[in-house]
Amino acid sequence: MDFDPPESVRPILERIDRLLADHVLPAEAEVLERGWNGAAELLAGLRAKVKEAGLWGPQIPKELGGLGLDLVEHGLVSERLGRTPLGHYVFGAQAPDAGNLEILHKFGTDAQKAKWLEPLARGDIRSCFSMTEPDNAGSNPTMLSCVARVDGNDYVIDGRKWFTSSADGAAFAIAMVVTNPEADKHARASMVIVPCDTPGFRLVRNIPIMGDRGEGWASHGELEYINCRVPIENRLGPEGAGFLIAQERLGPGRIHHCMRWVGICERVFDLMCARAASRVIDDDGKTLATRQIIQAWIAEARAEVDASRLMVLNAAWTIQHKGFHAARDFVSTIKFYVADVMMRLIDRAIQVHGALGITSDTLLAHYYVHERGARIYDGPDEVHKMVVARRILARYGAKR
Repeated sequence: MDFDPPESVRPILERIDRLLADHVLPAEAEVLERGWNGAAELLAGLRAKVKEAGLWGPQIPKELGGLGLDLVEHGLVSERLGRTPLGHYVFGAQAPDAGNLEILHKFGTDAQKAKWLEPLARGDIRSCFSMTEPDNAGSNPTMLSCVARVDGNDYVIDGRKWFTSSADGAAFAIAMVVTNPEADKHARASMVIVPCDTPGFRLVRNIPIMGDRGEGWASHGELEYINCRVPIENRLGPEGAGFLIAQERLGPGRIHHCMRWVGICERVFDLMCARAASRVIDDDGKTLATRQIIQAWIAEARAEVDASRLMVLNAAWTIQHKGFHAARDFVSTIKFYVADVMMRLIDRAIQVHGALGITSDTLLAHYYVHERGARIYDGPDEVHKMVVARRILARYGAKR
C-alpha cells in the first residue's frame, strides 16, 4: 500500500502551501478582527490570487472551472486548507456551498444549473442549506415540520429553520421541506431552491455561538418561511427524494469536514509544541517541554492525528472505489473519532498556553468556540456510535 500522496496532486499541494504561507496566513488576524463583512475586500483579493494561481475550486468539476479532484485528492487538499480558518473559503471549497454544488450538479435541471450552479461555482454568489429545525431533533432528519403545499404551479412554504449556516448574504437556500405528509418517513420531504429575496423568506437572526453572532459566510442563521411562494420547477430532483439527496450530500461532506479537522489538528499541534518548547517555568530556564504530562499529551496527539488522517483517507478511498454503502461504517467512525481528537487537542493546547490560550491572541479560542459543534452537526457522535455498534452486533446475530 502506497501512503504517499498521488503524483497527480503533489504539485497542487506544494502550490497551495506556498500560497497559504505567502498570502492567506498573513491576512488571518485582520480578517478575524474585522469580521467577514468588514474584510470582504481583502477576502475577494485573496480569492482572486487563488484563481490567478489556477487553484480555484479543488472539488469543483473541471467543466465548471474547478480542478475536478477526486475524493482522496480533495481530502489531502482539504487538510492543507484546514490549517487556517480562511482556507476553504478563499479556495472556493467552503461548506455549505461545496455540498450544494454537488447536489445541484447531480440532480439539477439545465435551467437550475444555469441560474444557480454556474455562478455558485464561480464564487459570484453564496448559498445556504436549510434543513435543521428548532422544534425537531436534528439527529433525526426525517422529523420535519416545515411544509410546502402545492398551489397551482407553486409551492407555498411555511415553517422555521435554524443553524442554516451562511444564510446571511446568501443568494439562495436549498430547503428540505415536507411535500408528501402521508408518505413513508423517508419519502415525505423534497428539496426546493428558494431565492433569499423571495417574499416570505426572512433571516430572523444570526444565532450567537458562545457569544459570537458571526456575519456573512461565517454565521448560522435562524430562518422563517411565511407563505413563501416558489415555482414547483425549483424543486431539486424528484418529489419525495429529499432524504435520498441529503444522504448523497452528507457522505463526501463528512470526508471534507474530517480532513479539514485534521488540518486544524496540525495547526493546533504546532502551536502547542512551540509553546511547550519556549515557555520558561522556573529560574533554571526549564520549559514546559520538560514536564512528563506535556510530553505525554504531545505523543498522544501525534498518534491520534496520524490515525485520524489514515482513517479518513481510507473512508474516502472506499467511497471512491466501492461506493458509499461499503464505506458507511468508516464514515460514521471518522465523524466521531476525528471530532473528538480535535476537541481534546484544542483543549490541551489551551491548557499548555495557560491564560494566553483563552484570549484571542492565538487561534485557539477561535477554534474552541467554532469547532465545538463538530461533535453535533452532521449527526451527533452518539448517533454515529449507536449506528456503527448496531451494524457490528448484527453480524454477531444480535437483534435490534
